[in-house]
Amino acid sequence: MRNVLSPGGRPPLTPPGVGGMAEAQARSPTARAKEQPVKVEFKPGDMVVYPTHGVGTVQGIDRMEVAGMNLEVITVTFEENRMTLRVPVAKASSAGLRKLAGPAVVKQMLETLKGRARIKRTMWSRRAQEYEAKINSGDLIAIAEVVRDLFRNAGQPDQSFSERQIYEQALDRLASEYAAIEKIDKPTAIERLMAHMRGAEKGGEKAARAEVPPPAAEEEEEEEE
Repeated sequence: MRNVLSPGGRPPLTPPGVGGMAEAQARSPTARAKEQPVKVEFKPGDMVVYPTHGVGTVQGIDRMEVAGMNLEVITVTFEENRMTLRVPVAKASSAGLRKLAGPAVVKQMLETLKGRARIKRTMWSRRAQEYEAKINSGDLIAIAEVVRDLFRNAGQPDQSFSERQIYEQALDRLASEYAAIEKIDKPTAIERLMAHMRGAEKGGEKAARAEVPPPAAEEEEEEEE
């Protein structure tokens, strides 16, 4: 019996899905997940931050069935919003779930609040989108930048309603995490952050005045005849 060869003189290729099925299954994401279990970095009682919801508390690591798949999820509750969130362990990092900021990040956040406002010369609608993106990023430094940029306009008559809303949203999110880190309540955290910014603003004004030299006394020039 003759072997059937392809036009190029090679044996015919194995039809897709026949010989390579086992290999495809071995390379599938499900198979890799079973071979390499994801390490859980959170435990019940941990205070965590989720980008779009702020500070929450881990209630436990649970298993639940979704679309026929058995998933390991992190159950997080947000007391202020009275909501519960379940994040798959495998997607916790990509979803932005993280632990509270450490001392180095908190220090950088406070330094950011003391800095000068950096307001771009663009339409407010464009800046508002950028500010909201920073708030929802969950990044403590980015949120501090929003508070810093809008703080100097706080309470002024020319501040728009949307500016005030975004400022208060950023301050609330910032104070929530700062309160959890310092183990104080949110109103106290807001007071401390406001005092910190006011102190920095006064210090900046004094420094600015010190840099301006006093006006030189005008000397009368006498014309010689």
